[in-house]
Amino acid sequence: MASTPEFQHTVGKTASFSGTALHTGDKVTLKLHPAPVDHGIKFKRKDLQDEPTIDARIENLKTVERATTIGEGSVRVRTVEHVLAALWAMGVDNAIVEMDANEPPIGDGSAQLYVDLMKKAGVTVQEAPQKFFDVREPMHVEAKTGALLVLLPDDKFRISCTQAGPNNRFTQFLSMEVTPAIFEREIAPARTFVYYEDVEPLMDKNLIKGGSLENAIVVRGEAVLSKEPLRFPDEFVRHKILDIIGDLALVGRRIRGHVVAVKPGHAANADLARAIAREQTQRSAMSAPRAIPIGDSGLDTGEVMKILPHRYPFLMVDRVIGFEGENKITAIKSITINEPFFQGHFPGHPVMPGVMQVEAMAQVASILLFKLTKTSSRVGYFMSADQVKFRKPVFPGDTIFIHAELTRARGNRMAKTKCYCLVNDAVVSEAELMFTFLDK
Repeated sequence: MASTPEFQHTVGKTASFSGTALHTGDKVTLKLHPAPVDHGIKFKRKDLQDEPTIDARIENLKTVERATTIGEGSVRVRTVEHVLAALWAMGVDNAIVEMDANEPPIGDGSAQLYVDLMKKAGVTVQEAPQKFFDVREPMHVEAKTGALLVLLPDDKFRISCTQAGPNNRFTQFLSMEVTPAIFEREIAPARTFVYYEDVEPLMDKNLIKGGSLENAIVVRGEAVLSKEPLRFPDEFVRHKILDIIGDLALVGRRIRGHVVAVKPGHAANADLARAIAREQTQRSAMSAPRAIPIGDSGLDTGEVMKILPHRYPFLMVDRVIGFEGENKITAIKSITINEPFFQGHFPGHPVMPGVMQVEAMAQVASILLFKLTKTSSRVGYFMSADQVKFRKPVFPGDTIFIHAELTRARGNRMAKTKCYCLVNDAVVSEAELMFTFLDK
C-alpha cells in the first residue's frame, strides 16, 4: 500500500457558477464550500426551508434511472454523478455542494465545468488521514441489463471499461489508473450521450427538459449528432468511466482496487457501491473497541501459559475473555503481519492458514477442558476434527474471537467441543473437535 499517509482534502475557498439543469430545465446556481475533516460530501438545498443537507452516501440513493438521485426524507438531489466524480477524482474528500434547485447545472454534459470550478476554489490539505477501502478479495455484481462489474485487489484505483450500445454498436474499451491529472485530461471532458431510441420515452416522462445537442451527444443509427465533433474517438467509454467514479464516490471512502466493467450503468454501479459499503460495515465492526476483562472472568497471557504447554510461535491464544457457565469459553487472538506463518503462506497476499485457525480453536477448547478437570497435569491430544469449514479469509490486522463449547464428555478422558472463530462478528471458520487426555 501507499508508503506515506495520504491526507484528506477540501476546497480552498467558496466558488460558484450558474447553468441549466438537464432534466428540469431550470436555472440553477451551484456553490462549492470548504468542509471540515470527516465531513464527506454533502448537498445543501438552499431553495428549501431550513436549507436541508443530504449526505452523498450509498444509503441515501433513491433512483438510478438515467442518472443518480440521492435523498433524505422528502428532499431529493438528482444527477449528482458528474459533481461527485469531479470532486472525488480531483482529490476532494470534504465539501458542501450548495444549490438553489434539485439538480446541478449540466453544462456541456461532461464534468469539465466542475473541474474548472475546483481549480477556481483550489484544493487544500487537511490534518486527518484519508479513509480507504482496500479490496482484499474479488467482488462482482451482475445486472439483468447485461452489465457486469468486477472489483479486484490493486494498490491503486483503476478502471477498465467496455462500453457497448444496443446491438453492440459503438463498442469501446479503455483501461486507466484514476489520478487527478489523468481525470482532468482524459475523463472530465467526455460528454454524456444518449441513443435516439431512448430519447422519446425520456421526453414522455417529462425528463431532459434542459437537454440539447449543446449538453449531450445523440446517437442515431450509426450517426453521431452533437454541436461539436467528438472530443475523443472513444468518448462514450470515457463518459462511462466518469459515471463509475461518480457512483462509487457514494461509498464515502477512496477505493484501492481495479474495477473491470462491461456495459456498466448507474444501477449496476450502485449495486457495486452497496456491496463495498456492506463489506466496509463488517470490517468496521472491529474498530468498535470491545471491553476485554481480565481477572476472575478471564485469563491474561501469563495465566493462559500456566495452563497450555504451547509457547511462541505456536501459542495461538492471546487472552481468554471469559467463561460462560461450565461449558463455554471465549478467547481472542490478534493477527499481526509479524506472525511467522505469513513469511511462507502467500507472502504477496498474506492470509492466515486454515490449519492455524483449527489449532487456535483446539487450544481454546483445551483451556475449557483443563478448567473442567481442574488440572493441567495432563496434555490434551486431538483425536479428530469434523465439520471443518473455512468461510472467509483472515488477514493481518484482524482480531479473531474464538468460541468453544463442550458438547460431550466421557469421564475425564475424552471430550467433544464445537468451536468457531469470528472476525467482525462474521464466522470465518468452524469445527467440531474431539480430544483425549493423557498424563504428562
